Amino acid sequence: MIRSLLLMLSFTATPLALAGQEALVTIGRLQYDGGGDWYGNPSSISNLLQAIRERTAIPVADRERVVRLDSPDLWDVPFLHMTGHGNVSFSDEEVQILRSYLENGGFLHADDNYGMDESFRQEIARIFPDQPLVEVPLEHDVYHIFYEFPNGIPKVHEHDGLPAQAFGLFVNDRLVVFYSYQADLSDGWEDPDVHGDPNEVREAALRMGVNLFVYAVTATRD
Repeated sequence: MIRSLLLMLSFTATPLALAGQEALVTIGRLQYDGGGDWYGNPSSISNLLQAIRERTAIPVADRERVVRLDSPDLWDVPFLHMTGHGNVSFSDEEVQILRSYLENGGFLHADDNYGMDESFRQEIARIFPDQPLVEVPLEHDVYHIFYEFPNGIPKVHEHDGLPAQAFGLFVNDRLVVFYSYQADLSDGWEDPDVHGDPNEVREAALRMGVNLFVYAVTATRD
């Protein structure tokens, strides 16, 4: 279970002390139905994991793990990432599973890669029907836990000319869903030659990703 896994994590641990990749925590890439490209930004998560490994003492693997909501592997990852340009669809069973995952220590980062906003909002409303997405306040720990982001989430790419925004859902005051919108955060994690983004833009994106992961594995859980 996620709770047991999180008890193993410590900022004093060193990756070199672990015997193999099976002992390391990683990020789960969510494979979802509906036709959206859940596999988008293929180099992004491995680059974020490298940044986490080099900049913190959290023992992370080299590679992500692709998981579905109905897979037992879901419960092995404390951080779930989803992205895409298209439609997102969860079954009734998956809605219940994702709610249970989030209520029991899991964390979901959804990154709109331009095109999944409408369907994602519809599906997340099925999971927490009485709790709307709200903008994450600038004073929240997720913007300060490792790197400082006094102005909130960085913007990587332009689409509609709108500012980058971050929305969230909270369970018992713990942020369990972080939705990055008009930001293209995971585009900034990709290999430098994919989008040709300036170094400072990629660095800001990676720093925000590190903050998200550190928060996900260290935030207080009831």
